[in-house]
Amino acid sequence: MLARMSDEAAPLDPEDRKIITLARSARARNGVPEGAAVRDETGRTYVAGTVALDSLQLSALQTAVAMAVASGATSLEAAAVVTDAEGAADADRAAVRDLGGPGTPVLVAGPDGTLRSTVPAGGTPA
Repeated sequence: MLARMSDEAAPLDPEDRKIITLARSARARNGVPEGAAVRDETGRTYVAGTVALDSLQLSALQTAVAMAVASGATSLEAAAVVTDAEGAADADRAAVRDLGGPGTPVLVAGPDGTLRSTVPAGGTPA
């Protein structure tokens, strides 16, 4: 189920706002199309931008999940991506789902950090 933020919506949890801010910073700092951040089961965060090499193409969210796995994370609490796109790509949600499970929330924010939508990693985007 896709949830859209509205004026009447509850304020964003500070920990979720933090990963959106970190993702936005990664995007701006590296001048890449997307920035992402994930929070693991212990509260640690992993931040990444899009990887676009001739031999390796990874979205920012895939890179952040890979960084979490490489650092020993065994689960995810939440993920965020800052992008011009309207939603999280299927491959991005699959990476989050692989580590965090189908209920892990994926927060999608615009370049200004405004939350556009939240969808479970195992959910279907609208």
